[in-house]
Amino acid sequence: MDAPLSRISTVAVVGLGTMGTGIAEVLARAGREVIGIDISESATAQAVASLEASTARAVRRGHLTEQQRAELHSRFRTFTDLQAAADADLVIEVAPESYEIKQQIFRALDGIVRPETILATGTNALSVTRLAADSERPERVLGLHFFNPAPAMKLVEVVSSVLTAPAAVATVTDLAIELGKDPVAVGDRPGFVADGLLFGYLNQAAAMYEAKYASREDIDAAMKLGCGLPMGPLALLDLIGVDTARTVLDAMYAESHDRLHAPAPILKQLSEAGLTGRKAGRGFYTYEAPGSAVVVRDALTPLGDSLAGPAREVRSVGVAGSGTMASGIAEVFAKAGYDVVLAARSEEKAEAAKARIGKSLKRSVDKGRMTPENAEATLGRISPAGSYDAFADVDLALEAVAEDLDVKRQLFATFDKVCKPGAILATTTSSLPVVACARATSRPQDVIGMHFFNPAPAMKLVEVVRTVLTSDDVHATVRELTQKIRKHPVDCGDRAGFIVNALLFPYLNNAIKMVQEHYASLDDIDAAMKLGGGYPMGPFELLDVVGLDVSLAIERVLHREFRDPGLAPAPLLEHLVAAGCLGRKTGRGFREYAKR
Repeated sequence: MDAPLSRISTVAVVGLGTMGTGIAEVLARAGREVIGIDISESATAQAVASLEASTARAVRRGHLTEQQRAELHSRFRTFTDLQAAADADLVIEVAPESYEIKQQIFRALDGIVRPETILATGTNALSVTRLAADSERPERVLGLHFFNPAPAMKLVEVVSSVLTAPAAVATVTDLAIELGKDPVAVGDRPGFVADGLLFGYLNQAAAMYEAKYASREDIDAAMKLGCGLPMGPLALLDLIGVDTARTVLDAMYAESHDRLHAPAPILKQLSEAGLTGRKAGRGFYTYEAPGSAVVVRDALTPLGDSLAGPAREVRSVGVAGSGTMASGIAEVFAKAGYDVVLAARSEEKAEAAKARIGKSLKRSVDKGRMTPENAEATLGRISPAGSYDAFADVDLALEAVAEDLDVKRQLFATFDKVCKPGAILATTTSSLPVVACARATSRPQDVIGMHFFNPAPAMKLVEVVRTVLTSDDVHATVRELTQKIRKHPVDCGDRAGFIVNALLFPYLNNAIKMVQEHYASLDDIDAAMKLGGGYPMGPFELLDVVGLDVSLAIERVLHREFRDPGLAPAPLLEHLVAAGCLGRKTGRGFREYAKR
């Protein structure tokens, strides 16, 4: 890398909206002289007021002294004329996402700033290269993409075009580190890393809602509880701005022609109706007032848990399987007070699964989460069995065996023979058609999907998957039962991926494509999604935990069902699986792991 240019001490921020004001605050807190510029006097006044309010809070919380606050304010000056940027070492443009507006600013700056001044655009959707090409000094133009709210978010994407001088990149990278940020170096493509992955996922969530596959509340709850995300996708679209999301997706689609990036029609409809999210007071949800984060009831709000028809009584549960998922589900039901028959292909496997539950309960006792007496009583409610004949009297038979349709169909045929009339038959499949299991029985109306997430004792989500043949009372019973075992049910139809996997795995696949195309490194992509998107794990950390073979199988199912070329598994994923690099369980996936 070329050596950085001289240290940046004075920075001009052009555009004092929420993002520009936040960037100005970050710079002023780090001791830089900040020149805030906006053509609107009300915007400059609002920026000063926002900084005063923010620093006052910092003083109250003991993060700043009054003297430090006064010094910080002295470093921030506002203007309405670009001429004020004449002495800046760096100019950061944060104007609206319009080529015309940004190009006007960059052309004007060419005649104002010194030749060595670095010009940065804060765009998250437009081409940095196109903006640089119009500048008199394209080698000094780059992207500096902060995330909102800028004072809190650690990620900064440093975007180079083919014209950018490495020394300019080195200079702003050093600045980002001095600001306490985590810079990630990326090339010039719409959305860069974080938004490039995030907005495709948000678009699919919007399309899922538009298709009436699941309610907005269930889509958001599924992604929060199933993936540990801080916000659901539709609530996040409202926060970002539906119109902003549409702009980013339009730019992404113009370059990629990937249907996953073609903005869902509902985004256009909401935007053109002025329903752009929180800032308008209404988007996917309705808010107390424009700018408020408080969601209020509207015509689409569910009326609580009104169940269709009377629920069946469930006192005992049969769990088929001996793996981690089966033992986890058995533990969940036993903790909730249900008698559980844990059946496997042999008595030894069933006993081993019960022993695993015993160890899990002991860990809970050691951590003070339950008493020894409760743990003993819970384990006592679990009866291991080496034959599915033991399911003769259960009210719910639930399978958690291998993700193989032939195996599951054989098992459901067995359930049909041994389970009493009126028993509910459920599958925990994450990717296979529930109706195919139902058709293996003489009572498809009694069959439903209950997709638990691993580890079942800890994860709160259960996707309740109703087929076209499932009866109302079975659906009502399973929803009620899910709540009794202290889980959160979300309703979805019987199609590949249900909610979580249908939204999660295309995002993971797109991350793999970024690495495959040498756009960004594993570490930079993982850092970008954790720091910029609030994800608990980066995509490659998650892929290695889930298992690359499992991930590939789900990708293939999604591609086969939806026939979308954008869902085709990335060749890099297929090559790693073919090489036996399956993730943590084999010691190598996208990364290598120490042998246990």
